[in-house]
Amino acid sequence: MNEEAIEHCSPVLRQAQHLVVFTGAGVSAESGIPTFRDALTGLWALHDPMDLATPAAFERDPALVWGWYESRRLQLQGKEPNPAHHALANLASQVPRLTLITQNVDDLHERAGSTGVIHLHGDLQSPRCSVCAAPYAAAAELDLATTAQADGGRMTPPHCSQCNSPIRPGVVWFGESLPEHALQSAFEAAGRCDLLLSVGTSGVVQPAALIPDVAAQQGAYVIHINPEPNHGQYPEATHIQGRAGQILPELVARAFG
Repeated sequence: MNEEAIEHCSPVLRQAQHLVVFTGAGVSAESGIPTFRDALTGLWALHDPMDLATPAAFERDPALVWGWYESRRLQLQGKEPNPAHHALANLASQVPRLTLITQNVDDLHERAGSTGVIHLHGDLQSPRCSVCAAPYAAAAELDLATTAQADGGRMTPPHCSQCNSPIRPGVVWFGESLPEHALQSAFEAAGRCDLLLSVGTSGVVQPAALIPDVAAQQGAYVIHINPEPNHGQYPEATHIQGRAGQILPELVARAFG
């Protein structure tokens, strides 16, 4: 079935003039990055990520939340882009225009060579002030080697050089709005593309899940790639069940090889 779907989708990809790629946690999971559905381990085994990823949690215990996110940054240092990331970076040179939108907060797309990535849910590599939102210029100098190793994972966050408030992770927490500029750019691209690839996303996290619908409503062809069976999300899309790291390289090779 996948072979037939890939064969059917290859000419669609080859003829695309403006391709939008919309990626979710399934892509990063293939590089060994846990999703929010996965139970925490090690120092964090007693915590629920849903309880750590909120503004209230940071206000209540900033050292605990900062320590957890810094442990995630440390974990990310040991991960590498997988074949799906590399296939998408390669694809950018094959089509006239490609817009890459991701729900992931890691930098694996960039490390694979993709540029101009729209991060809907923020970026672990871009902490900012919790009050004035000024970027934390010294982010690259954080001592990741000692992250989450003392005091049950707690780590006192640095302070903003402009207003002396605590620095917070550069991600979107539960209960917060997505970055307005990123969301607007994503919807505009979806509304103008002729092909959208939805890769490794469950299609249930709003408002990001509306992006493929916007593309379909404007007449774009939508291809949904996911290892999980389709449960009714994106009913108008062509569905290819499988791992992104296997399907994407094959689809790109078939279309342009």
